[in-house]
Amino acid sequence: MPCLILNTSQALDEQQKNNVCLAVSAKTADLLGKPESYVMVLIKDQQTMSFAGSPEPSAYIELKSLGLPENQTTELSRQLCEHIAELINVPQNRIYIEFSSPERHMWGWDGRTF
Repeated sequence: MPCLILNTSQALDEQQKNNVCLAVSAKTADLLGKPESYVMVLIKDQQTMSFAGSPEPSAYIELKSLGLPENQTTELSRQLCEHIAELINVPQNRIYIEFSSPERHMWGWDGRTF
């Protein structure tokens, strides 16, 4: 049920994308206390992006999860920014994260909803 979408201006080769996917999947599962078997990660690299009026490396992350702990988003932001900054070489202050927690009936899987 957790889904993390990473959009970045950085160019990543296939090996880097695979490594980032696996590392971010494990980190997301750990941070949210969810089984990794439910975590999905999407990487969209080489996106045309501007942040603070600059084309320097940046990233936009969407983290969606049922029951996302809203009182922990500051800590989630800290840990995800730190982890992803290291993985894709983007400064933490050039990363935005959007958190969302859809209602269970608005999240489908395996032909049904949660």
